[in-house]
Amino acid sequence: MKITDSVDSLKGVGPKTAALFAKLKVNTIDELLRFYPRNYLSYDEPCDIADARAGERVAIEGTVQTYVDIKKIRKLTLVTCVVKDGTGTVKMVWYNSPFLKQVFHVGQSFVFVGNLSIRNNQLTMEHPEYYTMEQYRKMKSTLQPVYPLTEGLSNKTVTKAIQAALPLLSEINDVVPEAVVERYSLMPLTEAVQGVHFPDDFDSMLRCRNRLVFDEFFLFLARMRMIREHTVKAENRYVMSDFSEVDRFIEELPFELTEGQKNAVAEIRQDISGTIVMNRLVQGDVGSGKTAVAEIAILTAVKNGYQAAFMAPTEVLAVQHYESLTKDFEKYGVRVKLLVGSTKLSEKRRIYEALSNGEIDVLVGTHALIQDKVNYKNLALVITDEQHRFGVRQRAKLSEKGEEPHVLVMSATPIPRTLAIIMYGDLDISVIKDMPDNRKPIKNCVVGPKYRPTAYRFMYDQIKEGHQIYIICPMVEASENMEAENVTEYQERLKEVFPDTVHIAYLHGKMSPDEKNVIMESFARGDIDILVSTTVIEVGINNPNATVMMIENAEKFGLAQLHQLRGRVGRGNAQSYCIMLCSSENKEALERLDILNKSNDGFFIANEDLKLRGPGDFFGVRQSGDMLFHLGDIYNNADILKQANEAISYLEQENYPFESLGNIEENIYL
Repeated sequence: MKITDSVDSLKGVGPKTAALFAKLKVNTIDELLRFYPRNYLSYDEPCDIADARAGERVAIEGTVQTYVDIKKIRKLTLVTCVVKDGTGTVKMVWYNSPFLKQVFHVGQSFVFVGNLSIRNNQLTMEHPEYYTMEQYRKMKSTLQPVYPLTEGLSNKTVTKAIQAALPLLSEINDVVPEAVVERYSLMPLTEAVQGVHFPDDFDSMLRCRNRLVFDEFFLFLARMRMIREHTVKAENRYVMSDFSEVDRFIEELPFELTEGQKNAVAEIRQDISGTIVMNRLVQGDVGSGKTAVAEIAILTAVKNGYQAAFMAPTEVLAVQHYESLTKDFEKYGVRVKLLVGSTKLSEKRRIYEALSNGEIDVLVGTHALIQDKVNYKNLALVITDEQHRFGVRQRAKLSEKGEEPHVLVMSATPIPRTLAIIMYGDLDISVIKDMPDNRKPIKNCVVGPKYRPTAYRFMYDQIKEGHQIYIICPMVEASENMEAENVTEYQERLKEVFPDTVHIAYLHGKMSPDEKNVIMESFARGDIDILVSTTVIEVGINNPNATVMMIENAEKFGLAQLHQLRGRVGRGNAQSYCIMLCSSENKEALERLDILNKSNDGFFIANEDLKLRGPGDFFGVRQSGDMLFHLGDIYNNADILKQANEAISYLEQENYPFESLGNIEENIYL
């Protein structure tokens, strides 16, 4: 057996399990060994109920005080009982687990492990794990890996498969040059991989993880350096000098460009009329008007006789851009088409032909734009929105659709400039810091679970005034590995709170593109009053009528991501509000959220977030801005990012042949 063999070569992994692994992009044993835990569960000494804090994961040794109660609420089966120790009581809640009636009997003692919250003034633990004291003694002082899963694949199955693969660990390929490993005293890769899956303790896990994070950053920056070397010397094949129609477009805009927008437009104009091809990042806070800058660049390309491509990370956002461009360019004779995964095959064929014949000026879409069948006649400008969500290969592949086209990438993720220069080393950077004059600052508040009924009353008042609401939950559905609100159950509970006249729907990433589009279109039309969603709405959704954003379990998100979510409201003329509901009484969590409470400036928030984060903050929900990496987070691991950048500079000084790293883009999370 070799490390390149299929996962079903492993003992205990049959064809059905291999098919489930394939859904997670794990096909070979090598890919399985590099399939890292998303977090870990620890099992500490049980504490007294009186000492337990809401919002924290704790172990409680208690006695079952009441009989197990089972209730049906719509599609949910609610299973509850009350547990006590000598200092207090906790209500235990499980969903869709009626078999527990046979497990718990009055007077029996168990250790319950889970996250505490306060519901209806009662200390509550939802979906707790439970053990006999003898079972729990074996769990104590260990870290149990928790893997990303798909339906039908359990954490136990993944763990066993990785244990079976460990004998082949010596075959794993270390692409980081030996000179770098020695210079920075990096631990052996095999030791790091084994240790990140099955750590001895928290400190050793961090050391192992840091080695793997270094590798991810190193490979990413090496690829950036290779792109930079290639593109920086590229001659401008598409010199654009006619700006007459574009100037008219700017004059006829229903608003005046901000200084930041004007500067970005001037820098783009200088690039595309110069001798070297443009590679520019426009970085602007949520709502700063990056799309207007993109439209000006697109119109410039078209009016100079060229084609443009506009790639968005989701179908919902692509449709939104398509509709906006079609409307704004209507009287300028610009031919805009949309190409996404759900586009009908017959329509795709028509688009392919029209595009190659030059009958389409602007093609808007998702990664469908980079498929092999898509050929442009004279592609001169490529724009990618929310660029951190595209892998290096995806960006490069879109650029290869033309002969060295100009590249403009946009991001609303507020990254401190020192990190942005490292992350986007292949790009020049334009920053839009000011906001349009007509935007009212969002009013923020950070509150505990007791505020929830008041928040619901406030939302109902907003709905009666004709406005709409977002509610964000961290998860799609209840999970055995994480205590947090989830979309499916939350929607059912809301129906018990609001009258039938209030229309409630939910949205999450596991839905098909068609389902998501139907929901978002209904929300945009005003047919839905409350949209309960995961962070799938984080990127670019625009509904000026939405005035309230409530984020459940706000402490589980990074500040940059919370700021992105908050940016979905405040996009119209009405006053908007963001309610961050914190389930934790942890002082550090509250201090972190207070930064958002006091400021709407994304760049200030990003810098403060960078100062506050500690080495353990990677637990929980994945942070925004880390989509290129399995483990690395440019905020949490800023020191490692800088070290990897220093290693690249060292190799450059030594004239290291970066091409010898091979096809390194396959090692970058795409």
